[in-house]
Amino acid sequence: MIVLWIVLSIIGGILGLFILYLLFTIVCSAFVGKKEYDKNSRFYRFLLNSWTLIAFGILRIKLDVKGMEKMPESGRFLLVSNHRSKFDPIVSWWAFRKYDLAFLSKKENFGVPFFGNIIRKCCFMAIDRENARNALMTIKRSAELMKANEVSIGVYPEGTRSQSDEMLPFHDGVFKIAKMADAPVAVVALKGTDEVHKNFPKRGTRIYIDVVEVIPRETVAASTSHDLSKIAREALEKGYNNI
Repeated sequence: MIVLWIVLSIIGGILGLFILYLLFTIVCSAFVGKKEYDKNSRFYRFLLNSWTLIAFGILRIKLDVKGMEKMPESGRFLLVSNHRSKFDPIVSWWAFRKYDLAFLSKKENFGVPFFGNIIRKCCFMAIDRENARNALMTIKRSAELMKANEVSIGVYPEGTRSQSDEMLPFHDGVFKIAKMADAPVAVVALKGTDEVHKNFPKRGTRIYIDVVEVIPRETVAASTSHDLSKIAREALEKGYNNI
């Protein structure tokens, strides 16, 4: 009985701390305005990363990361990746957390309770897929944040999630971010994120992340957005197939 009481007390204590932290996060998120921010909040970035770690524990997600030695030693960069699951940005901002990634995302994600406000404070931005002029404004703002050394930017050139192993056509325009910011492009292949919802709760999921290539800023400056898109796509297809 004593052992059972101790176990129940520990479980109750952990659950209580979880609820308190959740309430604390909700209160903090309530003070965030419905606007885009130009400063990466260290406090809200901590909240984002801590909840990511909690989610990984609950979902039993394990990351297998390769190619980190290829990453730029200094300065900001544009990260481009294949897109299969809602978990893609989550595993990416955790794997590359020291680089303070801010993703361009559909506006609906900013309406998710408390989570939407947290990512606003981390300089995430909504991109309008239906309006080219608004999308260009977001691209320009992304480049400005990179030049100001606030964040590195993450994008999915496919624009939306692919439902198969075949990548969708790339939108060349997102590569303008790197050109405007005079920054390198990190090409990252992801595999396994689409298995998380299938595996939970019966088993965990191992997700593979591979930095397959970093296109240097000299190549970025000398190439068109279309050329960069082609280089990145070829590297991604090769990298994804080799994972």
